[in-house]
Amino acid sequence: MEHPYLFLVKLFEAIGLGHFAHAYPHVIYSWLVMALLIIGGAFAAKGISMIPSKGQNFFEIIVSGIEEFMVEITGDEGRWLFPLVATIFIYIFICNLIGLVPGFFPPTASLNTTLSCALVVVIFTHVIGIKYHGAGYIKHFLGPVWWMIPIILPIELIGHLARILSLSFRLFGNMMGHELVLTILFALAGAFFAPLPIMALGIFVALVQAFVFFLLSIMYFSGAMEHAH
Repeated sequence: MEHPYLFLVKLFEAIGLGHFAHAYPHVIYSWLVMALLIIGGAFAAKGISMIPSKGQNFFEIIVSGIEEFMVEITGDEGRWLFPLVATIFIYIFICNLIGLVPGFFPPTASLNTTLSCALVVVIFTHVIGIKYHGAGYIKHFLGPVWWMIPIILPIELIGHLARILSLSFRLFGNMMGHELVLTILFALAGAFFAPLPIMALGIFVALVQAFVFFLLSIMYFSGAMEHAH
């Protein structure tokens, strides 16, 4: 999908990197999101105090709520995974939201971005499995009895590959669809503020899609921590 105007693409054109910018706008806007998160995290860390402000109280409630939700699924043993899953949730949510700003492109509307996030989750799922079960983690793929291995192993392998497709294509499809709708509405009736209701709905879509990715990641991590059946 070719956007009529992207601020950062124009900026890269001005410094002689227009070809790269047009080919990989999702990379440029991913850099922007990462910069925003790093800068925002640095400022937030400096503002932490023993006597919390209203803003600190607000964010502490949100963070603790997300953490407790995760712990309800994984148990206390999975609390150490919170920094990873929280980062995934915040990164995807901001990537989704940034597409609502005219002239900005949501990195999650590119399959490359969503696939990279899905690969991180699925690969780390197996890292968790090996951490908790060692070589015995292979039992997750072999079934309860040895003579079922030729049946269970292909099914398990396909299932784990399907996780990558499910995570990446679900997020990509929803965000790309939203981008297409906004682009068409801006082209046809942008002067009449027709895209505004879709943009308002986009905030809800951005939150839901980030939460779904977050929830599925937790479930995969929790499954890897469980003992093989």
